[in-house]
Amino acid sequence: MTTERETTASCEDVWSILADGWTYATWVVGASRIRAVDDNWPAAGSEIHHSVGAWPLILSDVTRSVAVHENRELQLDARALPFGKASITMRLHPTAIGCRIEMIEHATTPPMNLVPDGVQHVLAHPRNSEALKRLALLAERASTP
Repeated sequence: MTTERETTASCEDVWSILADGWTYATWVVGASRIRAVDDNWPAAGSEIHHSVGAWPLILSDVTRSVAVHENRELQLDARALPFGKASITMRLHPTAIGCRIEMIEHATTPPMNLVPDGVQHVLAHPRNSEALKRLALLAERASTP
């Protein structure tokens, strides 16, 4: 279940947004605020403590970094209560004009992992497409002199 977006920003520019946990709620659809970011983010095992939803229905959640390949890949374990957990991989591929961003998401716990993969992708694609648009715009803005 992969969603992709091309950007004129370099892999390094996109990575700088991913590596700044305080920007997470700016590009992740549904995240409403950041409560805390571990000092060593995005090192494996570090966490972003965030909230999801709109007031007054706000839930506290955590996203954990699972694996990091600087400027190329970030693997995350994201909680999205009450929907369970998801494994999310962000991959950056250099292109002639910037980079291609891939977002790969798989539900890992009930109830969403009980939904067929194709249906999960149809449900997640609009949200992930918007998240990649936001991420690309942030990176492009950061790369503009």
